[in-house]
Amino acid sequence: MKKISMFAVTTASALALGACAPTGSSTGAQSSSSSQASSAMDDDAMDDDSMDGPVTVGGAAMLPSRTIVENASNASNLTTLVQAVQAAGLVETLSGPGPFTVFAPTNTAFGRLPQAALTQLMQPASRAQLSQILTYHVVAGNMDSAALMRQIEAGGGSATLTTVEGSTLRAAVENGAISLTDEQGTTSFVTQGNVRQSNGIVHVINGVLIPTPATGPARPPAGESMDDMEDDSMDDNAMDDNGTQ
Repeated sequence: MKKISMFAVTTASALALGACAPTGSSTGAQSSSSSQASSAMDDDAMDDDSMDGPVTVGGAAMLPSRTIVENASNASNLTTLVQAVQAAGLVETLSGPGPFTVFAPTNTAFGRLPQAALTQLMQPASRAQLSQILTYHVVAGNMDSAALMRQIEAGGGSATLTTVEGSTLRAAVENGAISLTDEQGTTSFVTQGNVRQSNGIVHVINGVLIPTPATGPARPPAGESMDDMEDDSMDDNAMDDNGTQ
C-alpha cells in the first residue's frame, strides 16, 4: 500500500469538511436533506427526455452529437469542472468513445470547498490527487435515471456504484431526488439528469464527491489501461442494457 502524504490527508480532510456543509451527510439533520432534495427536484425537471428541443445546461444547448467535454465546455455553470478536467489531464479520456456516466458538480458545488484546498488541487503537483477525485465522479456505461432507479429498487432502497476510480458511491432516493453519498459520508443530489452525450450521459449534481482517502493512484496502475478500469467498473455495476442508448 502506498504511503499517504500528510498534505494529501490534510487536503482530503479539508475537502470533506467543505463538502459536508452545503449538502448534508448521513449524520446531518433530516430537514436539511429534505430541503436539498426538494431543491434538486425543483431545479431538475428530471425526465429531460420528455422536453422539446435540446436539453440546456448553464444556458447552453447540450447536443447529443457532442462529447462530454465539448458540451461541458459550453455550460456556464460547469467551468470549474472543465478547468479541473484540463488540469488533471483527463480531456482526452472523457472525449473518448466511453461510454461514461458522469456526475458533474456545478461551479457552486466547487465553490463550497475550501478555496485554498481547491487552488492547491489545480496545481501540477496535485494532478494525481485531482485525477482521482474526478474519476470518482465517473461510472463506466450509459446509466440514465431509469437505470439508476432500477438498481436502487433492486437493492432495496440503495445501490452501490463502482466508479472508474475504483471506489464506490451509494445511490438512493430522497424525497423523489436521486442522492449520491460518497465515502466521506457526504450526500449530494442530482439537480439535472439524463443529459445525453455522444460518449455517455451526464447528471449534474450539487456537491463534490470525495473518495477516502483522496490520494493516488488516480491514473491506471502500471500495466492497466483506462479501458481496463472502465471494464472492471462495468462488471461491478452489472449494467442493465435497458439503460443504454
